[in-house]
Amino acid sequence: MNNQGLTFSVIFRANSLNYGEGTANISELKKFHRGNGEVYTFASRQSLRYDIVRLGNQFFRWNLDVVDKAQGVVQFKPECTIKDSVEMDLFGYMKTKANEGATKRSAVVRLSHAISLEPYRSDLEFLNNMGLAARINEDANLATLEQHMSYYTYTVTVDLSRIGVDQGIELPNEEKASRVKQFLEIVKLLNREIRGRQENLAPLFVIGGVYRVPNPFFLGRIALENHDTEKLNLQLIRDTVNTTVFGEPIKGQTCIGYVKGTFKNEQELHQLDVAQVGTVDEFFGTLANEVDAYYGV
Repeated sequence: MNNQGLTFSVIFRANSLNYGEGTANISELKKFHRGNGEVYTFASRQSLRYDIVRLGNQFFRWNLDVVDKAQGVVQFKPECTIKDSVEMDLFGYMKTKANEGATKRSAVVRLSHAISLEPYRSDLEFLNNMGLAARINEDANLATLEQHMSYYTYTVTVDLSRIGVDQGIELPNEEKASRVKQFLEIVKLLNREIRGRQENLAPLFVIGGVYRVPNPFFLGRIALENHDTEKLNLQLIRDTVNTTVFGEPIKGQTCIGYVKGTFKNEQELHQLDVAQVGTVDEFFGTLANEVDAYYGV
């Protein structure tokens, strides 16, 4: 099987996912400013990775005891390899050792930032700790949080040919397939713990497949219809699935999964000329089967 590029883009809905440095007692969300004056919040790819690894340990007992500060900086242990760590295999590493330079592995699983699809309108939440302060007859401490409820989108791209292969090590195909399928299961159930909340990052919509090349086809091509936050921009999707790779359109390998009742024009998804339109579970099941086929397991 020649198709080695697994990629998909996700839409989920959540509130206030990633805060930056802040000013005084104001906690500021991480944001992008666009040329038209609109402001969009985002959760960094590093925050997504953190939650994926956290759930990898929780769901599948990924080994996280692979970090130390023996070389003067916090980094992966020099003696640890991808045999010891799914995290190092999927997301790469850099290890330094005195008088020996650095050993690096670039990420095999590439994540984009999760960027809001709806602009930020400067909503704020004022809060204090009056409940605690009143117990000891003290004045409350004040704080202000920026808040943003929105749909967000991010993209994952994986080169299946590089999973389980590094520095003279090659894992069995069964283990390669297992690691990718564990990652897919985590993304399907992804959540984030932040400031006393647990936000659901599980996909409401997902599109992608396994292609000839590991290219993020749908990155930057997922949007909502102008002036209607409950409709997908289907024209962007139609144009993208007609992209050709080596003379063949990618629509033959493209699958879509969605949660019913999310978008007003969701029934029009079934009119798209793609390989499969179904539930989110069916989407990830199809990808898992493609992964097994690629590795021959």
